[in-house]
Amino acid sequence: MHRSTGRKARGAARAAVAALTAFSAALLVTGCDSGKEDASAGKPSAGAAAAPAWNTRPASIASLGDSITRGFDACAVLADCPEVSWATGTQVDSLARRLLASPQTSSWNYARTGARMADLPGQMQSAVAQKPQLVTVLLGANDACRDKVDDMTPVSAFRADFEASVKELRTALPKSQLYVAGVPDLQRLWSQGRTNGYAKTVWKLGICPSMLKDSESAEPAAEQRRAQVVKRVGEYNAVLKDVCRKDALCRFDGSVSAYAFTGEALSQWDWFHPSKRGQGELAALAYRTVTAEKHLS
Repeated sequence: MHRSTGRKARGAARAAVAALTAFSAALLVTGCDSGKEDASAGKPSAGAAAAPAWNTRPASIASLGDSITRGFDACAVLADCPEVSWATGTQVDSLARRLLASPQTSSWNYARTGARMADLPGQMQSAVAQKPQLVTVLLGANDACRDKVDDMTPVSAFRADFEASVKELRTALPKSQLYVAGVPDLQRLWSQGRTNGYAKTVWKLGICPSMLKDSESAEPAAEQRRAQVVKRVGEYNAVLKDVCRKDALCRFDGSVSAYAFTGEALSQWDWFHPSKRGQGELAALAYRTVTAEKHLS
């Protein structure tokens, strides 16, 4: 073999080795070597923060809301009865009794009868002072239950107050969890009591006029009024779900708004607020959502 020929052969060999090396490197970079899936695919980068895990067994609870969470009309007429509250009650199988070792010392009820969403930021301030691991919110029925549909809380104001409350919690207690119940179906309550003589009489005293006024009327104006209330409650629930979805430690419970209250689950005094049995039903719904390993809102 001539010397020039040998040099050409050696050059060709080196070029072939270099090409093979580059080809192998390209395969490794693209993750296609030997046709196997890259084991690191889909994993967060080393600097990425993992989403905080939901604790299905919080050790303390602060509950916020309105007359429902205060147990109004569940034990006596026109009176709060927090002892049977779905959230913190000690005389019903409440969320606190199901979750906490000592409900009496590890749960707080800051709900107020008549409260609307505008009152939630103040309630939240009281709650964060206790540093609870879980905060519950059931609020919004009074925003829709007004003398006239024009008086219902605007959706934009409802959202602003709820967002401010969530921000208050998240700023003060970044690791605390938030359970948000949907606004109950007010039309369902109307349908349960509109044929009951006692309920119709009590409703005339001014209970949720926007929905319950002229409960027997089938006039277009009455039906349109009820439809407006239904629409607004749906908009409130959409806000709660949307804001909650953006917070990794918030769970919205739509089963509360979808719950089909029956006469036995309603107060015998007003056919509007939950009875002791109804409070227990709400507690069961909340417990299911709070203790679920995965939440599908």
